Amino acid sequence: MVDQLKSALESIRTGLRQSEYLCDDQLAGSIHLAISLGRPLLLEGDAGVGKTALAKAVSEMLDRPLIRLQCFEGLDHHDAVYEWNYGRQLTEIRLAEAAAKRVESASIYSEEFLIKKPILRALQEPDGAVLLIDEIDRSDEAFEAYLLEALSDYQVSIPEIGTVQSTTVPIVILTSNGTRDLSDALRRRCLYHYLEYPDVSREAEILRIKVPEADLRLVEQSAQFVNTLRKEDLEKKPGIAESIDWLRALTLHGMHSLPDDPLLIKGSLSCLIKTARDRTDVSEDVLQRLLG
Repeated sequence: MVDQLKSALESIRTGLRQSEYLCDDQLAGSIHLAISLGRPLLLEGDAGVGKTALAKAVSEMLDRPLIRLQCFEGLDHHDAVYEWNYGRQLTEIRLAEAAAKRVESASIYSEEFLIKKPILRALQEPDGAVLLIDEIDRSDEAFEAYLLEALSDYQVSIPEIGTVQSTTVPIVILTSNGTRDLSDALRRRCLYHYLEYPDVSREAEILRIKVPEADLRLVEQSAQFVNTLRKEDLEKKPGIAESIDWLRALTLHGMHSLPDDPLLIKGSLSCLIKTARDRTDVSEDVLQRLLG
C-alpha cells in the first residue's frame, strides 16, 4: 500500500515536471487526493506563487481540457453556469408567428438555445475537464453559496430543463489570494493546500527549466536576488513569473552573472517591480545591499 502511494506521488511529480511544473511531496499528495476522491482542491497563497500555473499543468498531465472561470465582484450564475440566448429565442418566436405556428415553451427552452458557461461546460465534458475557479476570494458570499451544489454533487439546476449532472467528475481547483475570508461551508467541501514562494534552490531549478539558455551562475544568483528582494517591505512581491521574465531579460542583455554595479541591472527591474512606491523604495543603495 505504501509502495503504491509512493508510486502515485512520483507519477504526479513526473507528470507535472513534464509540463515544467515542480512540486514537492505534500503538493503531489494533495493533487493525488483531489483526483482519487473527486474532491475540489482549494489553493491559497500570495499572487505569483504558481496556483494558476498548477491548474494548467494538471490539465496537461491528465490530457484534459482546462476550463477557467475568472471570479470578480458581482459574479453570478449567468456568468458562471449558463444563460439563455434571448436573441435566438426571440428570432425563433418571430419566425413561428410569421408561419402562423404555435411556439411551445419547451422548444425555446432547450439546449439549442443554452449558452454554456465554464461550470456547465466542465460538468458536461464527456471525458472530464480540469475546472479552474480562479481567485474565488474576489467573488461574494452569495456566489460561494451557489457553488455549494455544484461542488457537493457535481450538478447544477436549470429551472426550465431540470438538474444537469456531470457525466465525468471534473478535477476542480479553486485559487485564493486571501483578499477576504472564505466561508466554512466552502472550505469543508474542499481539500486544502497553501502554496508558498519556493526556496532559493527550488526557484533556481524552476528558472533552469524555464530559461535553459541562461548561464547556470546567473540562474543561481537571480534566484538568490529575487528571494532576498521578497523579504523587503514591498507592496507587490515579485512572483515566479516575474522572476522568469527578469532572468530572460538579463540573458537577453548578454549577462552571465549579476554585476556588482546596480546601475547595470536597474533598467531590467521593470520585470520585478510593479508599483511606483516599490520603484522608489528599491533605491540604488538597496540594490547594492541586495547584490552584496
